[in-house]
Amino acid sequence: MILHYIFGGLAALSFILLIWQWLAARRFPLHQRASDTSFAPAVTLLKSLKGADAATEDCLRSWFAQDYRGEVHILFGVVSAEDPVCAIVKKLQQEFPNREVRLEIIPALIGANAKVSKLAELEKLAKHDIFVVSDADVRVPADFLANAVAPLRAPEVGLVNCFYKLANPSTAAMRWETIAINADFWSQVLQSQSLKPLDFALGAVMLTRRALVAEIGGFAGLADCLADDYQLGNRIAKRGQRIVLSPIVVECWDPPMNWGAVWRHQLRWARTIRVCQPVPYFFSILSNAGLWAMVCFVVGLAGISFGPMEWHVGQHGLFGTSSGELPFTIIMGGFFMLSRIFIAQNLQSRLTRSSDDFDYFWLVPLKDLLQGAIWLCAFVGNRIEWRGQVYRLRRDGTLVKTGDR
Repeated sequence: MILHYIFGGLAALSFILLIWQWLAARRFPLHQRASDTSFAPAVTLLKSLKGADAATEDCLRSWFAQDYRGEVHILFGVVSAEDPVCAIVKKLQQEFPNREVRLEIIPALIGANAKVSKLAELEKLAKHDIFVVSDADVRVPADFLANAVAPLRAPEVGLVNCFYKLANPSTAAMRWETIAINADFWSQVLQSQSLKPLDFALGAVMLTRRALVAEIGGFAGLADCLADDYQLGNRIAKRGQRIVLSPIVVECWDPPMNWGAVWRHQLRWARTIRVCQPVPYFFSILSNAGLWAMVCFVVGLAGISFGPMEWHVGQHGLFGTSSGELPFTIIMGGFFMLSRIFIAQNLQSRLTRSSDDFDYFWLVPLKDLLQGAIWLCAFVGNRIEWRGQVYRLRRDGTLVKTGDR
């Protein structure tokens, strides 16, 4: 008798959290441009590179082609001069001869996080006091810097970051991941922000001040951290500085990934969040609206009574009740699932400004079901795979390399 109340209550709670998440996202001025772009301090872009794919050149070109009044100093760091990305950088240097660009070869890495190890060396070469840190696979609009730098006009703002979208889901597995990124992640961040100021950063692109990076020990102090973006934002926030979300959305371009690769990516992300925010991550399962809607629906199919109605197989067929009505758990679960699918599609279309994902609405329940499995797996291991390397994740969020995959 008690199970229908438990599962029905969990489904209702997850639905309430879903509506809250949706409303928080709708209030945010996504894609809105700054009305005043006169603030244009000189900036240094620090970018760690490794390898190249079909999208690398376009992603890097977007930084060379910035429509920005201020001076832009671009620093690239790579482990080997033989890396194919070096040829792309040199080509872009010829294409944009007026850009001040330096490609630094950094063969010796100081920590397990290769990206941050390179940033630590590039930090020493930076000419300007505003740092822009960006992942290699990020493509930005031409007016990105002009808009993203604007909040740094206020001295209490210590870091500006922005949302990102998975721009090229070329496989069914990547379509699954687009729901996690393009629908859920950014809206969940805004839901969190509605409770308290942000105390972490999103790593696709971050803008901060040299002095603040120095105060927290420089990038060298993050060289063994998996979630370097989280740690950078968290340490800056602890110094009393504000973390601001820019409404500009950037694009992440990933090479094609199969189900195994996407699973490993999502599991790495889950274990990272579990280490950084263990209590919130533990309770995050309550916000998995699709999972609890499915459980609620299955409870009805299994014949568990809910309230005054009772399940039985009789003259009304499989879905009959003694009153000739559907079990309430089936009705509630179906309604919650349809709502979840609608909201996920709405959030994706807001972020991407496209309706291309509508044909893949059926992936929403699958994503939520698999996300429940990932949540569970996040607590039963500390092994992650990242860029072909296998690491063990310590409790403090630092990495220990254990070998190649």
